[in-house]
Amino acid sequence: MTARTFAVVDTPDGPFALLADPDGAVVASGWTADLDALLARLPERERGVDVVSGASEHTAAVEAFYAGEVAAIDTVPVRQWGTPLQQRGWAGLRAIAAGHPLTYAEFAVALGSPTAVRAAASICARNAPALFVPCHRVLRTGGAMGGFAWGVEVKRSLLAREAAAR
Repeated sequence: MTARTFAVVDTPDGPFALLADPDGAVVASGWTADLDALLARLPERERGVDVVSGASEHTAAVEAFYAGEVAAIDTVPVRQWGTPLQQRGWAGLRAIAAGHPLTYAEFAVALGSPTAVRAAASICARNAPALFVPCHRVLRTGGAMGGFAWGVEVKRSLLAREAAAR
């Protein structure tokens, strides 16, 4: 494998970094300019790959999202490593429509496992390519924000942006 690309774009929520494989699939992303913070989101076996700083074709999708085109992130390719349930969950997160968040219980039902609410929450917590796999669209029962790896204020901002664009 050749080097992964590390790129950072400024957003209203702070710097947003992404790490992409040579084929363009985003493997980690989040509201930071710190490469180590992104690498920590990956399985240990995936952290030793060479990384170069450079432009990424996907920064345009981030900029478009913040300009109000919230669907711009939907087609960015991603790659994650996990169990079959996690893979199904991450695909399920991408199916949640912008502006229509689900609760963890509703997300578990959407995954076909209504009693697996904790597993649904774990899928969100282990999501490495944040924004592109929109785990921010899952809330606690009653609409409380719950946790978010990049901070509840970022989550609140993303949800407000998506609701306004709806």
